[in-house]
Parts: sequence; C-alpha cells; structure tokens
Amino acid sequence: MNENTSRGTYTAASQPVTPLSVAELSAGQDSDIMALLERPFNILEPPNRSSPYFFTSPHSGSVYASSFVASSRLNRLALRRSEDAFVDELFGDAPDHGACLLSARFPRAYVDVNRADDEIDPAMFEAGLVKLAGSRSPRVNAGLGVIPKVVSDGMEIYSRRLPFDEAIFRLEAFYRPYHAILARFLAETKSRFGMAVLIDCHSMPPVANGYDVVIGDCHGNACAPEISNKIEEALCGAGFSVARNSPYAGGYTTSHYGHPNDDIHAVQIELNRGLYLVEKRIEKAAGYASCHAAIRSFIARLHS
Repeated sequence: MNENTSRGTYTAASQPVTPLSVAELSAGQDSDIMALLERPFNILEPPNRSSPYFFTSPHSGSVYASSFVASSRLNRLALRRSEDAFVDELFGDAPDHGACLLSARFPRAYVDVNRADDEIDPAMFEAGLVKLAGSRSPRVNAGLGVIPKVVSDGMEIYSRRLPFDEAIFRLEAFYRPYHAILARFLAETKSRFGMAVLIDCHSMPPVANGYDVVIGDCHGNACAPEISNKIEEALCGAGFSVARNSPYAGGYTTSHYGHPNDDIHAVQIELNRGLYLVEKRIEKAAGYASCHAAIRSFIARLHS
C-alpha cells in the first residue's frame, strides 16, 4: 500500500509501556528492528470515518529484520510461509467507504498477535518464561503460539533456545501496542456509531471443500447473526463461494473482541490463497487483479 495515499494517513501508536522499559529491552537489537519499532503497524484511516466496520490484517507483515533472519534456521522465503501475503493490499479499499484498516508490519513468524499473550512454550526459551505461560493450548502444542516455534507448514524456525528478554521485548514492543491501538479504535468506533464490527482478514491454503472464503464468528458467539449474514451475503454477491465456521471458526482476535451483547461484533475472514497467490514463490498470481476487484465489490456491498 502507498503511504502517500490521499485516502488517509498512517500513524504509529504510542507504546503502552514506559519508554525506559522498551529502551532497556531494545539494547542489542539491530537497526532493522529499531526502525520497525518506530512504525510496527500501519493504520489507514479515511479523512471522514463513516463506517462501523474496522478491518484488520494481523498476518500480512513482511518486514523481516536481518537479525531475525540470522537467528533462524530458515531463509526469508521459508519464513514467509506463515504470512498472509498481500491481504492488507487486497482489503486496502476499505477507507474508500469510510472504514479503517489496521495491518501489522512485523511478520507473524516473529510475533503472532492473533494469539493470547500467554500462549507461550517455555521450552523455546532459556529461562524465566514459565510464570508467563498459560495452560498449553492446541496452538502452542502445534508450535504456533504467540512467539511461533514453526512456520505454518511445520518447519522449525530456530536451532537453539531464545533468551528470555527476547520474548519480553517482542510482547512489549509489538504485541501490546497492536492490541492497544485495536482496542482503542474499536471503542472509538462504538462510541461514534453505537456499534463496532471487527473484520479480521486472513488467508488460507486451498482447502478440500473448495470454498473461496470461510467466515468465522465463533459459532455465533462473537457476532450477531444478522451481521454475519450480511457479511456472507456481501461476499456471495461479490462472486465468492462461502462457508461458515468450518474449518475455521475464528481465532483469538475474534473470540477476544467479539461481544455482541456489548455491540462489538467480530468476524474472521479466511480467503483462499489459490485465488490470488503463487504460494511457492509468495508472488501475486494471474488471478490477483480479479480477486482484488471482488474484494472491492464485497466492501462496497457491505456498505450499501
């Protein structure tokens, strides 16, 4: 996406931890990490916010710091296997309809904001994280905790244990600021419109059932049915085949922020990568333009 777009501006959130805390934890980090710390995510905000919808792309971050790549046993392309490549661009027309788009710049393989902050595998670290780790979830057991052990196809990222301070740094410098700004914008959206609808945008491998999109609302617990229905109808109207809650019912973001009784609704969208991506090379496929046009139509229908 173009930072100079006339539709809105990018801003970085202030850190919800003391500057001294981040400064201490930043000691020894390379210049790439420090540059990423200055702008850990993008917020594309329209000149006039007129929509209760708020779009997020937590896994499209593609800024891989040299120290992170050097610490991994994988090359940059292999690390990108966990990335929802170009999803932020595909949904980048949201501001044309008065909605905001929040997207991470840091990669999912570095820290995964679609996890609880205690979804930690203590065995990955030298010492000290036992008290921070919660009960072992299936995601942690699979190596896909808040600080992932593997990329999405199961290849291990590291050849050694990580220092304790590295885990704390990633959580304080990237994870918590992302959720702080997301929570703030949802509260502001609800205050302005009487409701907020979070659409958390992801991509999925081509699946056996052949659907273009899977929407997940935690089986109705994260979003009122009439809103889920409207999202599904808008997707179908844009030409997508749609499944609901199978095989993806919604991740941490959907379940954590979706509270229909409080007028905050959350839906996860999983877009079939076969529509737009050459997965082996992480490149746009021939179908990218038509997929982008269909997403643009979906967003327009959602706001009609």
